[in-house]
Amino acid sequence: MTMVDGAKLKGGALAVLRKRSDFLACARARRQGTSGMMVQARQRRDDEPAEAPIRVGFTCSKKVGNAVARNRAKRRLREVARLVLPEAGMAGYDYVLIGRHGATAERDFEALKGDLRYALGKLHALQGGQE
Repeated sequence: MTMVDGAKLKGGALAVLRKRSDFLACARARRQGTSGMMVQARQRRDDEPAEAPIRVGFTCSKKVGNAVARNRAKRRLREVARLVLPEAGMAGYDYVLIGRHGATAERDFEALKGDLRYALGKLHALQGGQE
């Protein structure tokens, strides 16, 4: 169990983005690329419903490969998010993890986790610098 802004997060505390409008809102927000993935992050407005402290979405375009390759990449992104976001993510944020061709499915898993931690650190450092 991890503390995020005073709220205890359990393994199931991540909600999954499902609406296209949520993905489009994240696409207009901050982004940080790494070797294994692209991460988009957006702080939710106060008037938006918060079914979970952290919401996350996953996507892989056809550039990543056929359906088998895309599904493998998304499975890896889901697992990385499950392990990293409760400790490194910030409550009240939506994240979208985008798979990269060749890299997401083939990259070492520990390196993929490091990529997500790095991207979150950069994204949140940018947020803190502008306020």
